[in-house]
Amino acid sequence: YRLWECHRQGKMSAEDGIPTACTTIEEVGSTGVGALTVAFLILVVSTVVFLSKANSSGVQRKYYYLSTYICGFAAMAYFAMLSGQGWTAIAGCRQFFYARYVDWAITTPLILLELGLIAGAEPASIAAAIGADVVMVFSGYMGAVSVVTTVKWFWFLIGIGVFVPVLYTLAVTFRESAVAKGSEVADVYGKVAWLTIVLWIVYPLVWLFSEGFASFSVSFEVCAYALVDILSKAVLGFMVMSAHDTLGVAGNSASREYV
Repeated sequence: YRLWECHRQGKMSAEDGIPTACTTIEEVGSTGVGALTVAFLILVVSTVVFLSKANSSGVQRKYYYLSTYICGFAAMAYFAMLSGQGWTAIAGCRQFFYARYVDWAITTPLILLELGLIAGAEPASIAAAIGADVVMVFSGYMGAVSVVTTVKWFWFLIGIGVFVPVLYTLAVTFRESAVAKGSEVADVYGKVAWLTIVLWIVYPLVWLFSEGFASFSVSFEVCAYALVDILSKAVLGFMVMSAHDTLGVAGNSASREYV
């Protein structure tokens, strides 16, 4: 690992809570930097594609605007990490990118909103899922920066506790709404929802062995998160775009029913 001198960052002793100075920090290596670069470029290109598609679409533009902001915010977070910003040292003198939590606090609610709109779910269901999601991201951050081990795992359990209702909403509640809109919409929703469910389950697994047990190197952690971010944001957006015609018909039908 690349180890850098650290004079101002520190860690807390779990036994007495007294800060002790880090002499070195485990920092992301060249492989991790490469992953940050690739993720940044893919997310930037995706942002441009979705924005151009939104400006030339009808009722589907709301999905493309959401995809634009999802990839755009993620791209900014990756630019920050690539530029050496948005990180600090946590217990164990390990580099911790808090910029990704800012990203997740913005983009994951937008993903839930997009999936909820595709499914035609009730606003209350969407709001409830977003609320639980924000608590989940906050819990993950607090667990990562915790010094005392018991506190860390307490935050992790809180995060998992609110993560389960989010998964249930995606797998059941939103699915029922999508089925009510017709088989074609249900098929589109099923593909993007299960992609999201599977990938979102990977996040806490990576956290477990990175911010949790610190078993993964920082570079491996960065590579793993980058891959999942690309799939859950950029690939998700392109899957939605591939269903352009289906979402257009569904949107027009919903508008006529409302009138």
